[in-house]
Amino acid sequence: MKTNYPIYTIKQECQDCYKCVRVCPVKAIRVEGGHAAVISENCVACGMCYQVCPTHAKHVRNDIEKVKNLISGGAKVYASLAPSWAGILDCSVSRVAGMLKKLGFAGVSETALGAQQVSAACAEFLNSAKPGVYFSSACPVCVDYISRYKPEFKKFIVPYSSPALTHAELLKQTYGPDIKVVFIGPCIAKKNESDTQEDLISAAITFEELKKWLFEEGIDLLNSPQGEEGFVPEKSSDGAVYPLEGGMLRSMRRNGLKEDVNLITVTGLKNFCRTLDSLKEQSVDRVCFVETLACPGGCIKGPCPGGEVSALNAFLGVEKQFDSSIPPVMTAKYKVPLAFGGDEAPEKKFTEDEILSALAKVGKFTVDDEINCDGCGYNTCRNFAHALLEGKAEPAMCVSYMRKRASRKSNAILRCIPSGVVIFNSELEIIESNLPFAKIAGQDIEELYEQIPGLKGAALGKILPFEMIFRRIFKDGKEIHKERTPFGKKLLDMTVFPIEEGQTAGLIVQDVTKNELHREIIAQKAQEVLRKNVLAVQEVAGRLGENIAETEIILNYITEGFGPEKK
Repeated sequence: MKTNYPIYTIKQECQDCYKCVRVCPVKAIRVEGGHAAVISENCVACGMCYQVCPTHAKHVRNDIEKVKNLISGGAKVYASLAPSWAGILDCSVSRVAGMLKKLGFAGVSETALGAQQVSAACAEFLNSAKPGVYFSSACPVCVDYISRYKPEFKKFIVPYSSPALTHAELLKQTYGPDIKVVFIGPCIAKKNESDTQEDLISAAITFEELKKWLFEEGIDLLNSPQGEEGFVPEKSSDGAVYPLEGGMLRSMRRNGLKEDVNLITVTGLKNFCRTLDSLKEQSVDRVCFVETLACPGGCIKGPCPGGEVSALNAFLGVEKQFDSSIPPVMTAKYKVPLAFGGDEAPEKKFTEDEILSALAKVGKFTVDDEINCDGCGYNTCRNFAHALLEGKAEPAMCVSYMRKRASRKSNAILRCIPSGVVIFNSELEIIESNLPFAKIAGQDIEELYEQIPGLKGAALGKILPFEMIFRRIFKDGKEIHKERTPFGKKLLDMTVFPIEEGQTAGLIVQDVTKNELHREIIAQKAQEVLRKNVLAVQEVAGRLGENIAETEIILNYITEGFGPEKK
């Protein structure tokens, strides 16, 4: 378990559902022993796996202690508060600033101030740019994606760092180079940004972490008293709308961008990936700027808001903070050169023979076997085979393969059981049965079994006239055992048991007719033997009685002959 990366997995809590594999746009997940772990060198920290994990096995690195140590160490620590706070925290400026001051921050400032500087710098850059497509640098996830997976597009990202890093530079120039800056927002990727740019941002915490910290300190987010605190060094203007789709574009227009620059917004990392895949550089004959945001709907839908957030309320809260009376920046005073934190993700290539060999491990030998169901989390069976070869996946992840394997095993077990076995559903339709059952049911059913293996779909109640017993198992859910039940000229022992409550049940049936016949024959033989033995005993006893009498007469005669002479 690697806990120093922003996202990691608690192995014991991972329940091998592969949901994280399905949603990960870059497949930065390795499955071993049924447990999924994040591959840090491939991950862009979008947080999608964290959001969808049904067992909460994915965790986000907690940096609260790091921030506390900065504060207790005597440094002046300033909070760079992401503009999405207005839609997520749902409280006033004075309240949020006052709460952060209580936690020990020397001052609270809006990241939106840095956003306005980026808008002005980008507007200046695009106004004199050559025709082509240019991408924003505001979202660290999108920047990392290009850096790791589409390095050929790195030259098309505007050459300025994100609003958070620009804001940190603004604060250091305003309050001194020795201050510490802590970013607070809904974004996990900002932790990567702080790890690689620690000279500007000392730490990054999410709104989720902030809410837990406030709770531990006994500070009520919604009901704490209003104070006189405010944002420093000043309040933002159009930078406040950066968390919304198109927010950066609005800000750039206001900060001097020419009208002939074409503006586009792409939100959602998967949409961004598709945009890059379909982009043809030579077909662009004008200046186009693409605002890229990894979270669908913008930063207000970030992965760590710390609770359920209504999109509409978040949008209205952010819009409310936009103060159009404050003049635009127009000329950027603070510019931080763009630096790429993520290295290019290693790509392994495999031969066709290797791919076919991997496919064969999951029972796919022809093109028709490659059903591309996406159950494993990969779009195609070949992508899955590639993941198998990379050591990122396991054969057990293939749903169709495991289903066929389980079916073969269950069929083999059914065939080997000497008793009749039936699996049926709540409609009393046979799902599977074995040949001994068909033989018990009669010659007609045995012949039908040859035509329809397993008697799939046949009505169990019509084969064995015990429909009430079969239906009762779905009503009561308790095992039913019936001994020596008459069926034609046969006697049956039956056991009915539930498999899936209200869905499927099983029947084990044995023909005990011969056993009962054997019992009767044995009983008759035993009675005959007993009768003969009784007669023999009587005869022996009778003869033994005669012998005893004769012996007694002779002995009496002898003793009398040798005894004293009688008078």
